Amino acid sequence: MAKIAVLGHGVVGSGVCEVIHENQESIIRRAGQPIEVKRILDLRDFDGLPYRDKFTKNFDDILNDDEISIVVEVMGGVSPAFEFSVASLKKGKSVVTSNKELVAAKGAQLLKIARENNCNYFFEASVGGGIPIIRPMHMCLAANEIDEIAGILNGTTNFILTKMIKEGTSFDEALKTAQDLGYAERNPAADVEGYDACRKICILASLAFGRHVYPEYVHTEGITKITLEDVAYAESWGGVIKLIGEAKRIPESERIECLVAPAFVNGESQLANIDDVFNGVLVRGNATGDVVFYGKGAGKLPTASAVVADVIHEAKVSGTSTSLTWKDSSENFVLPYDEVESAFYVRAAGFRDSSFAKERISVLFHGASFLSRAGQPESEAAFVTESMSGGLLMKKVEALKEKGAEILSVIRVADC
Repeated sequence: MAKIAVLGHGVVGSGVCEVIHENQESIIRRAGQPIEVKRILDLRDFDGLPYRDKFTKNFDDILNDDEISIVVEVMGGVSPAFEFSVASLKKGKSVVTSNKELVAAKGAQLLKIARENNCNYFFEASVGGGIPIIRPMHMCLAANEIDEIAGILNGTTNFILTKMIKEGTSFDEALKTAQDLGYAERNPAADVEGYDACRKICILASLAFGRHVYPEYVHTEGITKITLEDVAYAESWGGVIKLIGEAKRIPESERIECLVAPAFVNGESQLANIDDVFNGVLVRGNATGDVVFYGKGAGKLPTASAVVADVIHEAKVSGTSTSLTWKDSSENFVLPYDEVESAFYVRAAGFRDSSFAKERISVLFHGASFLSRAGQPESEAAFVTESMSGGLLMKKVEALKEKGAEILSVIRVADC
């Protein structure tokens, strides 16, 4: 029998206990042995639960229990989750987590400690909730060189953008609906400012390219500035706006591109029709081509399912995983955003009329493709540039502003 401890009895932690209790028969069949939750760490009291005798407020009760071989860390945040994870690994206890913030910040260090102590640090649930993506990348796609990863990695922002696209709802109204339905927190910054998606693309990029990608080095934008006018122009262009996390290998270089930002996505892309709270991750391998992983990216039971799957895997293996690993890195591993090239959508106002706008814009943006929408004012112009670096774009935008234009929106055009 494999005995585990659960650190944290919040949404995911309680889901882990529920899944293990409800699905014990199938878990035994797949793990080859029963899995028992022996201890649960939480500072709160849960007197009404049938397993209330398993709770402890002292981490040492878990650390010093030699019967516990697997620690499930679902506390969230970096501290004390990091300290508890390190202590567990150094005791030879494998750690399973859904904590994307911790994996994105300290993944390389924790994987190294796990290897040194002949145990494992597993984190399938840290990206995509119940969508299997971590294990397929380091096992099923192991024969590939991964060239690119692009994905819709946050269900809250995808729900909001879907409301704006399909129903013409403003950002503020769509956000309130998401909060009312429990998809967004009262303080939604981690979602709508792109931080959650940033942590997830950092984890995927680290795994794909073998070196740690730190969130602080990744250009991150959210969706708070997206308007219904932008949505209409995207439709006239032939696509939709999605919050995309993207990581790409730079040919003949040891560096990568990695960013999170709203993007125009072509309507024919496999990511364009992923709507509501669903996530989708496109992985481009040099042997497989494009592979897309799709499903609900969050929620109590989907996330708990991924956590328990890691527990089952750990119960079946011996020793440390050789494929789930990456090395540390520095800021220079990620190409600065102003050097990343793409086409851009730009919306500007303050022009005398549309002919004058096109004339002014064409001088600075050769080859610009102009867009239109219903109700477009004569003083407004929207266009898609040719591919250029972010730095060059901003210089041209500043030059346009110096000619009297007001810049209303700048959005990347994705090639995924």
